[in-house]
Amino acid sequence: MRHPIRAASIVAALCLAAATASPALAQGAPALAAPGIAPVSALGALPAPALAAAAYVLLDTTSGQTLAAINADERRDPASLTKLMTAYVVFGALRGKAIVPSQMVNVSEKAWRAEGSRMFIEPRKAVSVDELLRGMIVQSGNDASIALAELVGGSEETFVAQMNKEAQRLGMANTRFANATGLSGPQHYATAADLARLAAALIRDYPEFYPIYSQREFRYNNITQANRNRLLWTDPYVDGVKTGHTEAAGWCLIASSLRGERRLVSVVLGAASDATRAAESQKLLNYGFQAYDTVALYQSGKTVTTLPVWKGSAPEVKAGFLADRHVTLPKGQAAKLALSLVAQERLIAPIASGQRVGLVKVSFEDKPVAEFPLIALEDVPQASFLGRAWDTVRLWFSK
Repeated sequence: MRHPIRAASIVAALCLAAATASPALAQGAPALAAPGIAPVSALGALPAPALAAAAYVLLDTTSGQTLAAINADERRDPASLTKLMTAYVVFGALRGKAIVPSQMVNVSEKAWRAEGSRMFIEPRKAVSVDELLRGMIVQSGNDASIALAELVGGSEETFVAQMNKEAQRLGMANTRFANATGLSGPQHYATAADLARLAAALIRDYPEFYPIYSQREFRYNNITQANRNRLLWTDPYVDGVKTGHTEAAGWCLIASSLRGERRLVSVVLGAASDATRAAESQKLLNYGFQAYDTVALYQSGKTVTTLPVWKGSAPEVKAGFLADRHVTLPKGQAAKLALSLVAQERLIAPIASGQRVGLVKVSFEDKPVAEFPLIALEDVPQASFLGRAWDTVRLWFSK
């Protein structure tokens, strides 16, 4: 059964053309596009700028739509961008109270001898979890990463298994981690699309820890090191996320920018220099904000429509969504949106809250843009015996 969404819903959606949810709601948005969302590039937006990078992705975290991408699914060396997953797993341990920020950690010789960038921790000298986090995130310390991995996992190898489990859960289908630091290896790889998914998930799932990524410098052991993300100094809207560099990976940067209530995440891999990765990331973020609007369609928990119920204690059920729903469109084009509801045929009680009862389809100039499953917002128990019997007769005659 297909019919347009009630006019009030369409008007409300179009009136929100330049808006998104509040920052708190945006953090609860899907990490990447929900099933059925079409590429925004197919909707006639301005073409993305040419970038001097081997691969890149630009993601709108509120709608989950990818705004621009080149070689997004190409497996590449992620270098220290790996530490986003290291941090994601550690944040989970902190949230679950398995460890606490003030906890003192005895550094192993393996962590102390770590290759590459370091925060300069010392063996036999305890360091707090909070200091290790800042050493890993701000200073990109491989020694800090291994120390945290050993604390949470018991060993780096066990911790890496947790990293891969989380990658699988987040849908990072083309990613595999072999260590907690980002050192190059044939069995250590990721893609720009997967890294965008990870960055969005980290921002969404652990907002209490995300501010560490905007810290410009950190001092430990009488050594001050600056955050290598140049955009933290040049763009007041950028508040993270992470740099990476190895000979195999080139110069890489995941950046996130919050302008007003819109958040974009850019992933630039394989640039030729530190300056280039920053400039190309800035170019990509500017394009996303200038060329697109994110449109708020529905609010979580609000009734979108009511649908008839057979054999129920109530004749109808309220239907809507348990998460805010948004789409991203070429700037100024929200009036071309069309919304329609495909209702599930013959809803028979009992109906449980959260049960799928239909589908909302969003199109733009007759092109499909998104599909959002519509769910019941309330329970509808079965009717009495006589009520069920009467509806059975009615159903028989309505066939």
